[in-house]
Amino acid sequence: MTQKISELLEAAAGRALPVVRGIDDERLGDRTPCAEYDVRALLNHLFLVVVNFQALAAREEADFTQEPDFVADGDWRDRFGEETARLVAAWDAPGAEEGTAGQMGLPARTVGLMVLGDLTLHAWDLARATGAEFVPDPVAVEEVEPVLTAMAPQGREMKVFGEPVPVGPGATAFERLLGVTGRDPGWRPAGG
Repeated sequence: MTQKISELLEAAAGRALPVVRGIDDERLGDRTPCAEYDVRALLNHLFLVVVNFQALAAREEADFTQEPDFVADGDWRDRFGEETARLVAAWDAPGAEEGTAGQMGLPARTVGLMVLGDLTLHAWDLARATGAEFVPDPVAVEEVEPVLTAMAPQGREMKVFGEPVPVGPGATAFERLLGVTGRDPGWRPAGG
């Protein structure tokens, strides 16, 4: 039986929250595996994704053109927990996984798996950048790997994925997912 998006998101959020809550303000300027983002910018991007995918679950318009500074507010760590709880609730609503969602008219379940991928991958990015421990939910990885692998060429065209990073034959499913989305599974901060 296929697991509901809301259940997958709840498990992924449970693994992402300790990473986000553990980020010290002094680390906000640190580099991340996403070359265009420092920790602060990546947190703001992840907040934006979490908020906009709540709207997409409800078949409302999402606006990815604005990136407010969510981290400017002193209780951003608690707010991230609140927003991920809203994300889970939005995808748990009746009909959230049915039909299509978003401007591209993708199947709603695919859209839900996209935010699951972002939450999982960016939690890894933030953990790697700040030295936190992070182990992705294996079921989330199993669900998103084929979807993001199929979408990778378009993601590269849209500049949301980097060029693929080769991984060895013994790579785990998560390492393959990191590689296909343009991340080096061995990435460490300079001096780390």
